[in-house]
Amino acid sequence: MTGPEALALYAQGLSTTGLQGWIQNNVVPLVLLGIAIILLWIGGRGDNAGVARRSVGLLIGLVALGIAVSGNGPEIGNFLASLLVG
Repeated sequence: MTGPEALALYAQGLSTTGLQGWIQNNVVPLVLLGIAIILLWIGGRGDNAGVARRSVGLLIGLVALGIAVSGNGPEIGNFLASLLVG
C-alpha cells in the first residue's frame, strides 16, 4: 500500500505521548538540576537572601508545572475556590 492510504493508516497511530514522556523524564529533571546548581553557587557567594527569593519563585513555578503536567488543573481550581467560598 502506497500513497495517501498508507499515510492515513500510519497517521492513525501517531500521538504526542512519547514526546511528553521524554520531556517529563529527561528535560524537567535536567532543568531542575541546573537550577539547583545555580542556587548553590549563589548561596556559596553569601547571598542567602537572593537564594531565598529565587527559591520561593522556583517553588511557585514548580507548582504551576506540576499542575500543567498532571492535567488536574480544573480539580485543583475547584478545590482552591472551595477554600475561599466555603
